Amino acid sequence: MARRITTHQGHLVRSTQWSGISTGDEVLVDIDRGRQRHWVFVAHVVNSKTGDEWVEVRGGRPGELKGRAFRPEQIFPVGAERKGRLVGPSLLDAPQLPW
Repeated sequence: MARRITTHQGHLVRSTQWSGISTGDEVLVDIDRGRQRHWVFVAHVVNSKTGDEWVEVRGGRPGELKGRAFRPEQIFPVGAERKGRLVGPSLLDAPQLPW
């Protein structure tokens, strides 16, 4: 299992592990536009001053490596897609457990 790395930059706390996933793990993102892309988890970030949190991912269309940030409830495990739709709970609601 990958080692958790947590860094602090001012009020921002970044962690390379969150909800049972680690940097580089594939995830699905629930985007309003209904278009699924290929994403990998980068970090979970919390602003300790405001309590805001988000998940940083990298990817997009095939061949792209765009960096984006989404709310934790928009991040799903890879197996949550059925017939082009996301089903089941997000990683926020149902963390992945180690094998």
